Amino acid sequence: METNRDSDWLDQVAWNTQGLVPVITQSADTQRVLTLAWMNRDALAATVESGYATYWSRSRATLWRKGESSGNLQRIVSIALDCDNDALLLRVEQIGGVACHTGRESCFFQVLDNGAWVTRDPVITDPQQMYGLHE
Repeated sequence: METNRDSDWLDQVAWNTQGLVPVITQSADTQRVLTLAWMNRDALAATVESGYATYWSRSRATLWRKGESSGNLQRIVSIALDCDNDALLLRVEQIGGVACHTGRESCFFQVLDNGAWVTRDPVITDPQQMYGLHE
């Protein structure tokens, strides 16, 4: 795949009014949905160029490579664009087994059960260990 940031393949994405597109990230091994994040044009180009997931942080207004702080990188297996060209699906090898900043395998660890959100997944790695946080 050509990775030039001015390539037609980037122009085919239906970026929203903020220049972003939602990205669903799925484990290539288990098929489990790991995260929902956002990319802008530069993030998608960087992802393709590096072979590792790079997203746009809306809260920090900057690019960030998933796992740059925690070591839990997402190696790209494939990238797909949906039928409306307005959402991406990344299939990844989740290095370290943790995709969520809470230390869990997936960001989708809360399940609605009888009108309450119940945590179903255990913490695999303490976030303080992943990010070097100190109390």
